[in-house]
Amino acid sequence: MKLYHAPASPFVRKVMVLLHETRATDRVELIPASGSPLDPGTMPIDRNPLGKIPALERGDGPTLYDSRVICRYLDETLKAGLYPAAPRLWDTLVLEATADGIAEAAVLIRYEFHVRPEASRSAVWADAQWQKILRALEAVEARWMSHLSGPIDMGQLAMACALFYLDLRHADRNWRAGHPVLAAWLDGIGDRPSFRATAVPA
Repeated sequence: MKLYHAPASPFVRKVMVLLHETRATDRVELIPASGSPLDPGTMPIDRNPLGKIPALERGDGPTLYDSRVICRYLDETLKAGLYPAAPRLWDTLVLEATADGIAEAAVLIRYEFHVRPEASRSAVWADAQWQKILRALEAVEARWMSHLSGPIDMGQLAMACALFYLDLRHADRNWRAGHPVLAAWLDGIGDRPSFRATAVPA
């Protein structure tokens, strides 16, 4: 299998954490890819017409894309058990979707100030994305901490990847100050070898 990869992407990191958790990194070749909404660069647009990563090229079917699809495929292929049986499964999937929403909003803020021409940038629009993130963080602390403290699953791994991306790209907004419980949880799960191995220098 081949994974189109950029280490700073929270969505790519989610896939890489899964591979480290299952000790399966040797089963996937990493193919560097980079680009933006304004320029696809070396993104695998012939394999993912949306021009996004991660994309997983496999030998038994079309290339898979969207990190949730890839993670479900790898979980089943590797018998990882990171998606538990129902009814816990539904909580895992909602938590993963919430994490991906946080990461998507954070990436959009990043693009707004580092990809769009300066004259076209909107601080109001970026702040609206940040409000989505804050609402999600508040919901996680209010509803999901017991799940985050339970047996390891893909919801937890996705949430950690999203929060570490906030640290990487938006440290100046200091999400940790208003969410100390979630920040403490992140520091704990960050000690796992899978997160140490995939850490991106600031």
